[in-house]
Amino acid sequence: MSVSRSLSEVSEGETVGVSLDLVSAVRRNIGFLRTVDESLWLHDRPTIVEAIRRYDELWMPLVAEISVGSTPPIVLPPLDIEWVWFCHTLNPVNYGQYCESKFSKLIGKPTIFDEENEEYALNRCREIWMRRYPSEPFENEANSESPITLVRNEDLLSEALKQRTLYSKFSEPYMTEIMYLIAARQRYKGFLYILPRVSDKCSRFVPTCDILIMWLTHQSYPTVYAEDMKEMECDVSKVARVRETVEEEEAKETKKLWERTFDQPYEKAGGRIALDREGVPSFKPLVYWEVFDTDVNTKYKSLMPRFLLEVCMFARLGPKMKPTQKKMTRDFVRLRAVRCHKELKIDKPLSIILYDSWQMVWHLYCEFGTRGIILEFRHRGGRFSKGSKLKNTEVFLWNDLLRAPTLTLGREVQQGVGIVSSITPPVQAPYLLKCVPDRVTDDSGAMISDEILRMNHYHPQQGRWLSRTVLDHAGRECFVLRIRVGGGFWRRGGENPSNVKWEDRIIEIREGSWSYVAGSIGRAPEKVVGTAMPKEPPEQWDAAWQFSSGDELMLQLKSSTSRSGLTFSLRNQTSSDSSVKLLIGRRMQYKEHPTGRATALINWKLLAVEFIPEEDAVFVLLLCISIVRSLSEMIKEDLGKLMIRRRVKEAKPGARNWGSVILHPSPSCSTPVSPFLQPWHWNAKAVLASDGADSLTRQPSFINSGVEGGDALYKRGIMS
Repeated sequence: MSVSRSLSEVSEGETVGVSLDLVSAVRRNIGFLRTVDESLWLHDRPTIVEAIRRYDELWMPLVAEISVGSTPPIVLPPLDIEWVWFCHTLNPVNYGQYCESKFSKLIGKPTIFDEENEEYALNRCREIWMRRYPSEPFENEANSESPITLVRNEDLLSEALKQRTLYSKFSEPYMTEIMYLIAARQRYKGFLYILPRVSDKCSRFVPTCDILIMWLTHQSYPTVYAEDMKEMECDVSKVARVRETVEEEEAKETKKLWERTFDQPYEKAGGRIALDREGVPSFKPLVYWEVFDTDVNTKYKSLMPRFLLEVCMFARLGPKMKPTQKKMTRDFVRLRAVRCHKELKIDKPLSIILYDSWQMVWHLYCEFGTRGIILEFRHRGGRFSKGSKLKNTEVFLWNDLLRAPTLTLGREVQQGVGIVSSITPPVQAPYLLKCVPDRVTDDSGAMISDEILRMNHYHPQQGRWLSRTVLDHAGRECFVLRIRVGGGFWRRGGENPSNVKWEDRIIEIREGSWSYVAGSIGRAPEKVVGTAMPKEPPEQWDAAWQFSSGDELMLQLKSSTSRSGLTFSLRNQTSSDSSVKLLIGRRMQYKEHPTGRATALINWKLLAVEFIPEEDAVFVLLLCISIVRSLSEMIKEDLGKLMIRRRVKEAKPGARNWGSVILHPSPSCSTPVSPFLQPWHWNAKAVLASDGADSLTRQPSFINSGVEGGDALYKRGIMS
């Protein structure tokens, strides 16, 4: 792979020197855009109209007056004014003309990148404001019902209304990671280097999202941007602006210009074309990307977080390979994972790879625990040979990529074949937990078994509990979930366990893994971290549960033959306002209300859950098992297969860990994608199925016999 010039070789003298700390500025701006996105009152037209009036009549004259020289004062306006100010600066020519006509100078913005200084600047602004405008409130008091006043600047109003969802373009959680922003700053330097050449070789430059956020942030500090760009001899209007729709041909021209200049793919992981293209579906990630402010599950030592990264693999054949491309029908490259998904094998024929430009061959989301990917270059045998011969192997490790410039590595894997791999920094992803059947336990948490009897000197085991082992995405045991069904004990020729009262059929969750005493026989962990108790439901409700967290779950089923009429209510005793709802849906992005968001996805039939770090794991598990218990009782059917009282055989850890690799579908690929490479809820039954057709492991002869209580005991305990 011939390298004409790398991004790191571009010197400061050859491009624009940026005098702004772009990494800190972008982090601050993304946080600001998130605040605007969440401030729905700021999206109303009357509020924006009032904000523009306050900006034009009050703020700009004030900041112009207190600005001395080229250094902006350390003051920040209220949120509504700052938003209008930000939108105005995104059009540098218009903003510059506005400032010159009104104040005969360009008004700059202070570079404040930490919360403490922001608070100081806002308080200082409030003091100055109150002295200067005693009759004007510091905060915007308009609302959706306020009468709309005369619009002073139609262009600015249009811009503010158009950009109010701008955060959605930069909301991926990795975009505020330092490593990502350092890589984006390097690519922005390449953008500034290439900009003067746009008019000659490219009719319009279409930015990627990482370059775009750098450019918008640079523009949002007007005096700095003007000073940095004054020596630049180029037509900036050739760059497509945010919210504009571009032609696919313009995007292709931009890619070719970048490839000719730097011999690298223009797009990368976390750096796709940011603007809408005519005839091209907008890119939507398959995983639930969101910024999580906290992880409430760190208190559970048995629960390990997941970290996810985006991976893009590009390939290109050198020009000398063109004459032999048609002869490469038996050559292919196979993608595998270093860890966590040993069964992964995705093949791509070399004959379909382009020779004149970089082509994205794989787009994946991988857990950081996979460590990296392996590329095997193979040659398929002849007509009578089913196998293939390994010709070459290349390994791309995540740690190597994290240390690489722009988080990208390129290699010539064999003569004339180039491969480029790029990633995003790993960020925390939602937890994945599933409950799998296990042996019945007694009141103490010990499994019903001969081994436990012998250890107890043949004292009968008191009580009967249905038990489920809770496994995480990697198959690690993290909780034991138990449902009380029976009391008493079994004695040969004498007593048998009997059902406990309905109100005593509690659910409990214990933190940790089994303590094994003999093979797969063990005791549940001692620490109980959550319980759910059945209670008499209020009028018009069919079932109710009281959680140890103080929450109360109520269920109503309108028809016993259909589960579509299922209604939920979740209330907390400490609050009369229910801010949590259970909704029917199949994706984490489901929203019923603009201010709401999904925090958990529950498949109660398969006893599997996905939830964000801000949601409590035990609470979600209690919800899941309480729902399936209630519905089984209402419909008189074992919906969650709670009657299974044997340990099941799971896939060997590391063979195909749940959610470890997700493959983004490619329009050019007609091969069906394995359900294990798709979001789990697309085909939950296949992904969560136990390993093999006969998944039940061998059990002692007394299982499902009178020792544990027999089927009748558990049918009555579950369905009556």
